[in-house]
Parts: sequence; structure tokens; C-alpha cells
Amino acid sequence: MIGSMKMYNTSSTDFVFMGLFSKQETSGLLFAIISVIFFTALVTNGIMIFLINTDLWLHTPMYFLLSHLSFIDMMYISTIVPKMLVDYLLGKRTISFVGCTAQHFLYLTLVGAEFFLLGLMAYDRYVAICNPLRYPVLMSHRVCWLIIAGSWFGGSLDGFLLIPITMSFPFCSSREINHFFCEAPAVLKLACADTALYETVMYACCVLMLLIPFSVVIASYARILTTVHHMSSVEGRKKALTTCSSHLTVVTLFYGAAMYTYMVPHYYHSPAQDKVFSVFYTILTPMLSPLIYSLRNKDVAGALRRTLGTFKGSQQVSERGF
Repeated sequence: MIGSMKMYNTSSTDFVFMGLFSKQETSGLLFAIISVIFFTALVTNGIMIFLINTDLWLHTPMYFLLSHLSFIDMMYISTIVPKMLVDYLLGKRTISFVGCTAQHFLYLTLVGAEFFLLGLMAYDRYVAICNPLRYPVLMSHRVCWLIIAGSWFGGSLDGFLLIPITMSFPFCSSREINHFFCEAPAVLKLACADTALYETVMYACCVLMLLIPFSVVIASYARILTTVHHMSSVEGRKKALTTCSSHLTVVTLFYGAAMYTYMVPHYYHSPAQDKVFSVFYTILTPMLSPLIYSLRNKDVAGALRRTLGTFKGSQQVSERGF
């Protein structure tokens, strides 16, 4: 059975995306909007990484984790959007079997890593607010690297477990994926074999990957809200709520769309709804995440002002030199 499935896929033709640009009257506008979102996501996340690595005021565990979140956002939006935009310009809609497998693996790994990282970032906020005196010990440099390594390990494990099975099924003659990238639920609809058992296993796996980090988020913020409520300092309470609200906003946007895609039974889905929710957490969230953190965070805004001030100062010095 496995041998025949492998033989089938070796000689298979390319997959064809139905995509987001199926309606000619709106395709040009949609292309322009997604292009702007993509480049905004790259620039804003790049700026966040640069500021966090160059500004000494941002050399803290929270911003260290945030820089890795920005890196993941840049990576996973780049696994989907560039091909989609280039295909539109070239008038193509196809992807090879190998290309689909690679895209699916990178997407699952990166999104899985972000699931875990967002959950563990809630733990960082819990320690900072509820146990501030022990914060340097509980969130040491070693612990931060363990959080990063654990997030990547969890995401990679998801990719290595699910992708070989997903892509080993024999696919029917119709190879049109009613989506804009190779996402498991859309790809499995093309399988000629019975995928019910595997879909149940995949559903359980995705539920665990979502619920475990989300449970950490809920537990952490329940303790945080209790602690903030008992704070005597109004300024301290305001600062705690500001830093936490940024993280909580990103978590709600990302987990909310992902939970719909992977936890709501597939018979409640339509292809159009799947595309909308996938756009939300694969394209919009990578752009919104750094904007939310920078707009609602005085530390990041201050770092940006200092960097721009240094840049202007160096320009003035160089002009005087000439």
C-alpha cells in the first residue's frame, strides 16, 4: 500500500491553486493590498529585530522573545505570499509536489513554533508582574534560549510527524487545491484514499498544539489580572496592563483564527471561509503583530526615536566633515 502510494506521487503532476485572485474584477486591487501588507510586515518586523538587537534598553527577556517572534513572522509570511504574488504576475497557479511538500512543512513548523512561543511569552509576563524579585533568575538568558529551542522543537515535531503522512496519500485526477497555499485540510480533500482516521489524529494533534499554549496564556493572565488588581501604584498598574494588552491582542488574533481552522469540524467550513481565516493568521497577523507592539509600547517607541536621533546626528557630522 505504502509503496504504491509513493510510486503514484513520484509520477504525479503539479498541483493547481484556485487562489485568492480568481475574480478578475477584484484581482488587481487584492494583489496591491497583499503586496503592501507583505512588504509592511517585512519592514516592520525587520525594524523590531534591529531595534531590539541594537538598543541597550531593549536587552530584556521580553524583547529577546519578541525579536524571535518577529523573525518567525517574517519567515512564515515569506513561505506563502511571494509565490502567490509572483504567480499572479506570471499568470501561473501551479506548484510541484516537492514544492507543495516544502511549503507545507515550513508553514507547519513556523506556525507551530509561534503557537508555543506566544504561550511561553505569557509566562514571561506572569513572572515579571507576579514575581518581579525572582524575574532575573526565572527568566535568565539560559531560560530564554530554552524557550526559543522548545518552541522550534514543538513546531518542527509537528511538521516532521504530519507532512510525510499527508503527502503520502494517493491524489485523484483533479489536483486543484481550493486554497492559496498547501494547507493540510485543503490538500487532503484531493486524496483518493480514506483519510478519516488520519484527519482524527491530525485534529487531536492540532488541538493539543493549540490548547496547551492557550492554557498557559489563560492561566498566566488570570494570575496577572489578580496581581494587577491588588497593585497600589496606579502607574505600575497602567504599565503592566499596557505591556500585557499588546501580547494579549496578538494572541487573540492569532489563536482565534487558527482555532477556527483546526478545531472547528470541517463540515462547518466552506472554502471561502477557510481562505478568509487563513489570510487573517498567515498574512495579516505578521503585519499587525509588530505594529501592535510598537504603537502600544513606550520602550519600542523610545528606542525608535533614539535610533533616528543617532542617525540624524551622524548625518550632520558627516555633512560638516565635507
